Amino acid sequence: MTFGAYKPALLIDPAAEYAGALRLVDIGLDLPVVPDLESLQYADVAELLPEPSAESDKYRRGVVGVVAGSARYPGAAVLAVAGALRGGAGAVRYVGPAADAVIARFPETLVHAGPPAKAGRVQAWVVGPGLGDDTSAVDDVLASDVPVLVDADGLRLLDASAVKARSAATLLTPHAGEAAALLDVSREEVEGARLASVRALASRYGATVLLKGSTTLVAAPSGDTPVRVNPTGTPWLATAGSGDVLSGLAGSLLAAGLEARDAGSVAAYLHGLAARRASGGAAVVAQDVADGIAGAWRDVRG
Repeated sequence: MTFGAYKPALLIDPAAEYAGALRLVDIGLDLPVVPDLESLQYADVAELLPEPSAESDKYRRGVVGVVAGSARYPGAAVLAVAGALRGGAGAVRYVGPAADAVIARFPETLVHAGPPAKAGRVQAWVVGPGLGDDTSAVDDVLASDVPVLVDADGLRLLDASAVKARSAATLLTPHAGEAAALLDVSREEVEGARLASVRALASRYGATVLLKGSTTLVAAPSGDTPVRVNPTGTPWLATAGSGDVLSGLAGSLLAAGLEARDAGSVAAYLHGLAARRASGGAAVVAQDVADGIAGAWRDVRG
């Protein structure tokens, strides 16, 4: 039981794991208009989900470009495209060396050998999953004038000055280890101070940051905007490739027109809900999560 307002420690690990079901008791406090934290619920997510009109075609719904995969990690490209195809954009344009693997699994994907700047028009880019050391691809995408999501290997190759110089939105999606490298601290420091860490990252890079983990947080670069705490998910999400699915999903929502903070928040919500549905208390793989997104979307809409 908590009085007056929910406290950050009740919602964010490592403290939150010691709290059970919460009950808020209003005691008439005069609270700030803008809270430090907020958490989306079904109705909030339903309002943000893109919905095509009768006049929509695949291009008006948005095209998301995915720059992912390598000879060593072709599966990362397949999983990122899987998430992107289910994220509300009208088409997915894949750029990279794993085109054969992507087309074999998803023949509806548009493919191009690269570089990204010559692949065709997109409304947002996803870059990084399984990319290896292709710095040129990251630089090419960051030089574009559309929203960009950077994940995985893309974070390792990131140039902070290039991110800050962008006119369009940038969404970074690190896990705790990647966040620690970006902040030049230990992983334990990030996991012990998630709220401070996500704020520090957003401020340092001038970007929206989705910090993945047992508590997923989404922070905007503006310090006066509440950090969002994702309420969905399951420990079974700690499986190879699940982050690639999340990246594709969030990138597709960016291409469909959502702002970076909303795209990250809605993607995390649907991703966690899809994992819960797919798991039912048992182990899941990343493709199970991707396959569960449509059902999670329908649940929220319903």
